Amino acid sequence: MRRPVESARYTSHEFAVLASKLGIRLSAGRTGQCWDNALAESFFATLKNELIGTQPWSSRTAARTAIFEWIESWYNLHRLHSSLGYRSPVDYEATLAT
Repeated sequence: MRRPVESARYTSHEFAVLASKLGIRLSAGRTGQCWDNALAESFFATLKNELIGTQPWSSRTAARTAIFEWIESWYNLHRLHSSLGYRSPVDYEATLAT
């Protein structure tokens, strides 16, 4: 019995070969373990919604620079994180230091 295209897309041999050719290491998680990549998926969803999808980018370099600046100056310092009780990392660390 052949699997539906959607369920086979990420586990197919062809996908693995293409990923290897592109230098991409596939997740070591098994099929059906949705929590394996939950943190990464949450981060990338936030990145897409708050930065990437907000404007067209003139070049890959411009997008890469904007992503770096967003991560280093906003996401890692000031954005509220649910895992920190909806506090920013700066506030959370300041609380721990006192």
